[in-house]
Amino acid sequence: MSPELVSILVLVVVFVLATTRSVNMGALAFAAAFGVGTLVADLDADGIFAGFPGDLFVVLVGVTYLFALARANGTTDWLVHAAVRLVRGRVALIPWVMFALTGALTAIGAVSPAAVAIVAPVALSFATRYGISPLLMGAMVVHGAQAGGFSPISIYGSIVNGIVEREKLPGSEIGLFLASLVANLVIAAVVFAVFRRRGRAVAVDGDVPGAGDDGPVRLSPARTATLVALVALVVAVLGFDLDAGLTAVTLAVLLSTVWPDDSRRAVNEIAWSTVLLICGVLTYVGVLQEMGTITWAGEGVGGIGVPLLAAVLLCYIGALVSAFASSVGIMGALIPLAVPFLAQGEIGAAGMVAALAVSATVVDVSPFSTNGALVLAAAPDVDRDRFFRQLMVYGGVVVAVVPALAWLVLVVPDS
Repeated sequence: MSPELVSILVLVVVFVLATTRSVNMGALAFAAAFGVGTLVADLDADGIFAGFPGDLFVVLVGVTYLFALARANGTTDWLVHAAVRLVRGRVALIPWVMFALTGALTAIGAVSPAAVAIVAPVALSFATRYGISPLLMGAMVVHGAQAGGFSPISIYGSIVNGIVEREKLPGSEIGLFLASLVANLVIAAVVFAVFRRRGRAVAVDGDVPGAGDDGPVRLSPARTATLVALVALVVAVLGFDLDAGLTAVTLAVLLSTVWPDDSRRAVNEIAWSTVLLICGVLTYVGVLQEMGTITWAGEGVGGIGVPLLAAVLLCYIGALVSAFASSVGIMGALIPLAVPFLAQGEIGAAGMVAALAVSATVVDVSPFSTNGALVLAAAPDVDRDRFFRQLMVYGGVVVAVVPALAWLVLVVPDS
């Protein structure tokens, strides 16, 4: 049995044990990374830890810490009431407001995880306050981020268009942007239709239940300072391209220094179990990448002699791997793998690139991706194990359905 196949089977075992024995999947994945890395891939500790997502660790801790402070001092309550006033009590409009907000942020150049890190905590706090499905709200935030994610001036769009140009493939910047925009808009509409009535307060018409129950939510000095910190986070990330995690930690420390009582409560609310889960799984995925398992699978598919079949399989590999790893990274690997059969002229290059881009990014709702992890960590007062399973099932549905639809709509007509 090849080392690559062994590593995939071990990953399956990790999923089975986590599901049947209720062991934290991240802890299992760390053990699997140690075992496979040492015994199968002949990696030392440095090689195993090369896949540890240090940047994501800091983002998860920093953002959840900052917004835990915001919850502790009542800032999120103030923001929720402000959002209710903005839509005049029509709570069902809020998921679409969050979708549009994250889409606008990524379209003008924000990195997708940064946009989600900024919007998700407020969106999920709102969902908790008014009984909206957290899965609905989280999905709207993530799909909104991906809807704007491939504009010609966005990070994702610039990277993919650069790869297309480097590989000397014909491309369409506007076509790529519209493909992602329409795909995520359609998915968001379906999710909204399915989950909109599963809360206490999601009717389009009618007043907001509970509005005013707690009396007016006023701005105290701590809340004002926290709002300034949140604005500073947005400006630092979008305007100065600073790291979202490090910036959030710094701002949280400044607030904690002035209001230490809030800090003591907030530290306990950092999503430590989520941090362990995500970092463990991504460390194991890093071992897979280090030992060549991802490339092995992609090259095996790329060698198939039937272009249309190879195209749909590459879309599925992009979706499956991206659910656990970097979306941009997998696109950077798969687009070059598609070059040989694209060169045959039987499949349109622009459609294939768009299908790969859509397949590799819509799955960011997975709790193992950066965006999905941020949504999971940002949800207050929920059963995290249950919410994790919901995100995992929803991510699985997206992985199973969307690549085939993207292939059917974007690739087959040009073949």
